[in-house]
Amino acid sequence: MALHVTAPKDEPWEAIAPPPRACPYRQRLDAEWRLWSELHRMARTFHGGVAFPQFNTDVGGPGSLGLFLGAGARIDDRTVWYDPCISDPDAHPPLRFDPANWWWRKHMEVIDRALAAAGGRYLVGFPDLIENLDTLAQLRGSQEVLMDLLERPEWVRDRIRQINQAWHHCFEALWPLLGEPFGGNAFYAFRIWGPGRTAKLQCDFQCMISPAMFRRFVRPALEEQCGWLDFSLFHLDGTEALPHLEGLLEIETLKAIEWTPQAGRPGGGSSEWHALYRRIRAAGKSVQAIEVRPEEVEPLIDAVGPDGLFIMTEAATEEEARSLLRRTGWPGEA
Repeated sequence: MALHVTAPKDEPWEAIAPPPRACPYRQRLDAEWRLWSELHRMARTFHGGVAFPQFNTDVGGPGSLGLFLGAGARIDDRTVWYDPCISDPDAHPPLRFDPANWWWRKHMEVIDRALAAAGGRYLVGFPDLIENLDTLAQLRGSQEVLMDLLERPEWVRDRIRQINQAWHHCFEALWPLLGEPFGGNAFYAFRIWGPGRTAKLQCDFQCMISPAMFRRFVRPALEEQCGWLDFSLFHLDGTEALPHLEGLLEIETLKAIEWTPQAGRPGGGSSEWHALYRRIRAAGKSVQAIEVRPEEVEPLIDAVGPDGLFIMTEAATEEEARSLLRRTGWPGEA
């Protein structure tokens, strides 16, 4: 079992003041402001169990790869809106990763600053690239991609292959920087680390297509990614994605599945999801449960079993976090 527990730190690790107020663009894009903000956050966080300080390198938010391939972004206080760039699918040039891309250079500024200041205090995580139909929808528009699946399926498959190739190029470009001395890498999305090439994968677009379409369009590129990575975690988002679970469990090289209940449904620690977790474990995959309340941790372990279980929880205080670690027999907290 891997238990990821965080809480507000009783006494900050370092006395770092909060960063000054700034506009949304500076908060996302200014490397110095990002460093200040991340150091302030990490210094005030207790990391227990398998939790560790990790620098968030996302600049535009989830979906960095789409930015590298030409999508635009509008940033406000709470979110990022992506602007598609493929208006004429037949005339648009092939999708290729270009290290001269403005958004890539902004990411590299943040990554370089984070690495220079780390000093062994934290790991610098991979940005949340995202791939497959999610990235194509970011570049083309969701409604347009739905029509493309029917009207130009070969075009969609070609673009997914190009996106997959660009994803590999990005990962390979980042690996010499973010692969660390332990032989693995941190990936900020869902706070994971693995002793080898490690990434979170997803296809939220699957909620709008059938299992047959998933196997036809999504799965080939996903299998390629899982086969290339040493450790892969698939982000399964909401009950509308559950019809595709069987297709995911059939991918032998996929190591783990994370479950995110949608808004309005009980969190990841609810007994409503215990059977889902057991199903994933019975197929030989590890499972990550997020948004688990501290009081739900032990019933979840009892219901699913500790093997292959990664639980993420956040306690209200450092003592509550340490108490939970002691009750679950975590080493060093006896």
